Amino acid sequence: MQESKRQKQVGQLLQKELSDIFNRMGFNILEGGMISISSVRLTPDLLEARVYLSMFKIADTAGMILRIKERMGEIKKDLGNRVGKQLRRVPELSLFLDDTLEYVFKMDELFKKIKEDDEGKENK
Repeated sequence: MQESKRQKQVGQLLQKELSDIFNRMGFNILEGGMISISSVRLTPDLLEARVYLSMFKIADTAGMILRIKERMGEIKKDLGNRVGKQLRRVPELSLFLDDTLEYVFKMDELFKKIKEDDEGKENK
């Protein structure tokens, strides 16, 4: 089912504010890697939000999500202070790993390998 205009607007607002909160809390750059919020998807009633995190060069992604979940109360309180005027209720936040970046790198490596194999066959 396609998202409504309101779902997209609230998702973009939450993404912007959560990115700012993560930056302030120091979650954006950790252990030599980066964390960014790739997207936020909301249910039609705007009560639940799926927050997709993109992690670059972070070895223990599951551990990092746990560290963020430990501070979820603080994150949600700060988010409520920021969007309280625009929303009646702050949605419940669920964190998910967005592995699109890893998929892109994996596909890029496969294409490079295929190209090298093709060049090797042409040179024979």
